[in-house]
Amino acid sequence: MGPRPRISTNFCRNGSAVRPHIGAPIGAMYYAKFVRFDARLTHRKLIPWVVCSSASILNIGRPTVGGTPGLFAVARERMRTRHLALRTEQAYLQWMRRYIAFHRRRHPRDLGAPDVEQFLTHLAVRRKVSAATQSQALQALLFLYRCVLEIELPWLDNITRASTSRRLPVVLSRTEVQALLSQLEGTPWLVANLLYGSGLRLMEALRLRVKDLALDRGELIVREAKGRKDRVTMFAAALETPLRAHLARLRSWYEEERRRQRPGASLPTALARKFPAAGTQWGWQYLFPAAGICRDPYTRQWVRHHLHEKGIQRAVQAAVHKAGLTQPASCHTLRHCFATHLLEDGYDIRTVQELLGHSDLKTTMIYTHVMTKGARGVRSPLDRQGAAADRQGGAGEEP
Repeated sequence: MGPRPRISTNFCRNGSAVRPHIGAPIGAMYYAKFVRFDARLTHRKLIPWVVCSSASILNIGRPTVGGTPGLFAVARERMRTRHLALRTEQAYLQWMRRYIAFHRRRHPRDLGAPDVEQFLTHLAVRRKVSAATQSQALQALLFLYRCVLEIELPWLDNITRASTSRRLPVVLSRTEVQALLSQLEGTPWLVANLLYGSGLRLMEALRLRVKDLALDRGELIVREAKGRKDRVTMFAAALETPLRAHLARLRSWYEEERRRQRPGASLPTALARKFPAAGTQWGWQYLFPAAGICRDPYTRQWVRHHLHEKGIQRAVQAAVHKAGLTQPASCHTLRHCFATHLLEDGYDIRTVQELLGHSDLKTTMIYTHVMTKGARGVRSPLDRQGAAADRQGGAGEEP
């Protein structure tokens, strides 16, 4: 007979035990299927998940019956103390879980620099991840040890680094961009035109609010962009009429929502506490609101968020297929096209850098490598000898 399975007992909120659960095997050991780690210095063992009387599992980060915070709860608290973005928080927690699972659910305090190097090397050698993905995993583990467990790791010298590659962005011609946009309609058409007409990232366009539009000045104010920086970018005059019509429809929908006393828009940071009525004001409404309401990940209150990016991405991918484009274009390709076509029109690269919100000019200079030079560019030597090539090609023809 094999080793005796370890039985884990789940507890209700009132402290009473419920039916024991046999966990999944890991090597020769059996652990609870739903477990989390204790972050206290003197407790390194696995502890069972808190389960309510209906046997539904509580969310990660809730305290146990005794009030002991779990490892991921402490990590989430430290990240929110430092005001990290929600997507950064989700990515870091995902890497922490993968790191713990890779080492057979051993507590990270019992692991060290060699174990971190082993995991990162596994990502590069076995999983074939990119250099950016490996770097993100490294930053997540450094945060885990430095900021959560308060352990300073030595210099990691034995990591097999994923090879870095400098790829050129995918850029469509002006004809291809028009063919792509012609296959869209409705909200995806308007969002895609903002991406190409103003050089926005997809999430920057979806997070636009009514107050961020300055139609009379022809400007868009991008709030909390990459790196938590605000910037002002241009606004295509061709979109003024479609946007005003969209705002009129949005205003009618907004007034109906207020009449029905539905939840307002989600607000950044602590603004909901400072100005409780701001979420129901017209200026704070999203330009592209979601159809349904959801819970705010921080306050757990019912709010209305903006459109999910997946809907726009799928619409653009379908338009690429319908337009018959051979290049793997996406929503971000329209931002690349914005920068490249401005440089082709002779605009200063510093101006393009400011419109895109790049901190380093080297990031903007990559678009100079994909410009179509036309008559001002380099001409092939073969083209200069076209007549000679024609004569050579026709020398072997039969009369």
